[in-house]
Amino acid sequence: MNLPLVVDIALGLIFIYLILSLLASEIQELIATVLQWRAIHLKKSIEILLAGDLKNSESPDVIELVNRIYNNPFIKSINQEAKGFFSILPRKLTWFIADTTRPLRKLIAKSAKGERTFDKEHSAPSYISADTFAATLIEELQQPKIIHGLTAVRLEKFKNQRLQEVETILTRSLRQIELTELANYITQDLKDDFKNLKTEYTNIVADFKNNKLDIDTSVNRMKHSLEKYIDNFQANIDDENPVLAETLRRLQAFCNHIFSSVEEAIIIGGLKPNINEIVQLMNTSNTVYKEMKTAIQDEDSQTYQTINQLMESLPSVIRGNIETIAKRAQYRAKSTEEGITILRREIEDSFDSSMQRAGGVYKRNAKGVAILIGILLAFGANADTFHIINRLSKDRVLREAIVYKVVQTIDQQSNSPNLSNIDTKKILEDVNLPIGWTDDNRLEQMNWNPIKIKGVPIFSLLTMFLGWIISGFAIAMGAPFWFDLLGKVMNVRNAGKSPKSVRNQDENNS
Repeated sequence: MNLPLVVDIALGLIFIYLILSLLASEIQELIATVLQWRAIHLKKSIEILLAGDLKNSESPDVIELVNRIYNNPFIKSINQEAKGFFSILPRKLTWFIADTTRPLRKLIAKSAKGERTFDKEHSAPSYISADTFAATLIEELQQPKIIHGLTAVRLEKFKNQRLQEVETILTRSLRQIELTELANYITQDLKDDFKNLKTEYTNIVADFKNNKLDIDTSVNRMKHSLEKYIDNFQANIDDENPVLAETLRRLQAFCNHIFSSVEEAIIIGGLKPNINEIVQLMNTSNTVYKEMKTAIQDEDSQTYQTINQLMESLPSVIRGNIETIAKRAQYRAKSTEEGITILRREIEDSFDSSMQRAGGVYKRNAKGVAILIGILLAFGANADTFHIINRLSKDRVLREAIVYKVVQTIDQQSNSPNLSNIDTKKILEDVNLPIGWTDDNRLEQMNWNPIKIKGVPIFSLLTMFLGWIISGFAIAMGAPFWFDLLGKVMNVRNAGKSPKSVRNQDENNS
């Protein structure tokens, strides 16, 4: 067997693998679409990401959280569906097939999940961007509400501490005043002004809780209220009275110490909690959570209910994973807002890394399915590798016809590089490939080895079976692999000539 013959046989075999690979790819894509493999795999990958491992991902709490994420408007807006009866009819058929095969898939997976993979929906997105996932997760974790709630608790504590310190200064002063002949109206004015200060501070905290003020404005208003109170105190006292003059100096020193700047006052009160403190609220044994619970005596308050609901809905393993991410974010954050931004980026990075690993798992699973489809297709098409080689080695006309089609295909792809443009149906009609369950093929295969056992061509049957297995694995390699190899072998055959010039030479010789 000379080299040109070997090359032509290789071209024919590779070309047949290419055609069958294209058919297998279409079949696999159709199955993946109908059964929503990508969407299901994505959802499972998110469950594993949040749970930390495969075992914990089966937890009902984890599944419930992921379902809430999928029901979030951010995610639901990605899951675009056609409108209209005729447009949605194919999708309804897909849903019907998916629902019909669900019991079998659950049995194979031994899953204890609910009736539907996507909760109340028939379908879900097969791709979610990292920024969309991070924004949705932070929203479902109710981080903005928790930040506001913790800040409100600390602002209330900050208010009470400042008022207590002012009251302590006044109490000492009033005790000394009672021993003097100072008019009672001055004492009453001091008490009324302090009462007004308490009212203003209470209103400021209430406005913050109602989202009418941000924390910077709230602290700034507290500073101005205290300065106004001190100005009124100074206006109402007799500068020559040593007790009141000393009290004024104490109040001014106190104001300058606490409110030297709004930023320092916020730092003193911890009024901009860092991202690690916020996430620590998810841990009921943590000091930050105990601080919050101690401060909130009213269990009917919105803040308490929000945090309590979050505690009940988050599994401990998820709280631990998010706390780990938050600690990484806190090292680089200088403010609460920056901390949330960095936390979002950390979640995005974790999501991207998880999706890369999940993509590798999906490819491995898809390769296994491709092998199965390839073997079934090889059997269905009777694509026996040994029989194909045997036919190609004996049939010169068949080899030339296939080589001609190879040249046409490569030439077509050079102008429009898209394997989906290859018309497999036309090729199968134009060339009588050595595949299929025709009488001639079966007769040749059965008589390939004359040895029989009790009249059964056992060796021929084993050869056929092995040929299907080899073809199945070859088909699973994929059309891009075989097309690339086809071009390389064709270049060897043409000894450096382009496929187009070879085709022209063949046409001229004919």
